[in-house]
Amino acid sequence: MSSSGLFGDFPEVSSKAWKQKIQYDLQGKDYSQSLVWESPEGIKVKPFYHRDEQLVDEQYNPSRETDWKIGEFLYAGDAEQTNIKANEALEQGAESLHFTIPSQDIAFHTLVKDIDLQKTALYCDLQFLSPTYVKSILDTTEEQGGQVFLNIDIVGHLAKVGNWYNNINKDHNLLAEIIKEGHPYTLSVDASLYANAGANMVQQLAYAMAHANEYLNLLDNSHKDYLKKAVITFKVAVGSNYFFEIAKLRALRILYQTLSTEYGALDQCHVIALPNRRNKTLYDHNNNLLRTTTECMSAIIGGADNLCNMPYDDIYNKDNEFSKRLARNQLLILKEESFFNKVNNPADGAYYIESITRQLASKALDLFKQIETGGGFLVQLKEHIIQKKIKETAAKEQQLFKEQRKILVGTNKHATRKDKMKNKLERYPFVKTNTRKTLIEPIIARRLAEEWEKERLKQE
Repeated sequence: MSSSGLFGDFPEVSSKAWKQKIQYDLQGKDYSQSLVWESPEGIKVKPFYHRDEQLVDEQYNPSRETDWKIGEFLYAGDAEQTNIKANEALEQGAESLHFTIPSQDIAFHTLVKDIDLQKTALYCDLQFLSPTYVKSILDTTEEQGGQVFLNIDIVGHLAKVGNWYNNINKDHNLLAEIIKEGHPYTLSVDASLYANAGANMVQQLAYAMAHANEYLNLLDNSHKDYLKKAVITFKVAVGSNYFFEIAKLRALRILYQTLSTEYGALDQCHVIALPNRRNKTLYDHNNNLLRTTTECMSAIIGGADNLCNMPYDDIYNKDNEFSKRLARNQLLILKEESFFNKVNNPADGAYYIESITRQLASKALDLFKQIETGGGFLVQLKEHIIQKKIKETAAKEQQLFKEQRKILVGTNKHATRKDKMKNKLERYPFVKTNTRKTLIEPIIARRLAEEWEKERLKQE
């Protein structure tokens, strides 16, 4: 509190004085046991935060440089039909397009027909590795001066699937060919996988940095010129712990600035945020609307550059215009009616968020150092250390859900038995297991409510 101006007549109250007052009001109860709680990351959250306890020498402001954009996910199984849907989405408020392209047979110029690429950023999630196809994307977009993110992530593919696209040598050679194009927005780190598999926030941040470090190390050894202009894109899943998720995104930028500076690389990154799937439910699924709304708010305040919302019925329903429009409109309301685009960094100076940000960054940095000491991210993936750690954390959270200490309203708390879903499933809403030979154990994304929902479906 300032001692001048409007509040000049009021004495400043120190953090010590506040705590003494709280202790007095507790009438003998233990302060730590009554008012301090601990997060799954081991961060103790206090009932109040004060300027006395802040680090005044911390100058870095972890915010985005431009206004956040509304993104739209589109599976490009049919180029012409996807192009129609893309143009409709843009007419209805989308500002960027995220194409999942399953094969080289999809004509990219057809996908972007009639789209103003100078106004619309494109994100391409290729389910294959092809320098020729990448060149066709760049040739098409550069003609119009458009911005395109290639989202090439060979390490993320290995972590998710358990295999390289081809093999380790061929994948790296193909990546080297793509890098030679010199496009700054080529490399991507899919950190959403770790969140959806059950990793806590410290693990998510540390694994994201270790994942990115594999690419920075590769560039430092073989592509030093490109290292100085590469902007890595991070895809991050945001959960329901509102303030912690804000802090997580801020900590991500701080950590990447620290890491990239060590290599002499650009210290800026690009962050795509989306709601996580882990807390989404099949029953009482309208609650998913509330969950995604607060998660999107966290992502915006945390500083995401691009935001893609998840339809409330996505886990069990095929793509449909109604739910996709609702998801898009959630973001439009936040942007145009709630004015979430008017302040660049609203969390700046909030002592609680600043404190969590620093603690998350510090703990994640410690874990990152442990990973690097243990040989690096790829080595620990191959030795199944990363998978084991995520499984352990996920099991703890699953137990909390079972004991109703982790609440999903409408599922393990306040559930209504009138809700019937067996005849509404257009998609299989649970993890599919296909036995196949893999180099490593893949990291599997799994929702908290899956086992509970399976039992309930049997009882309908």
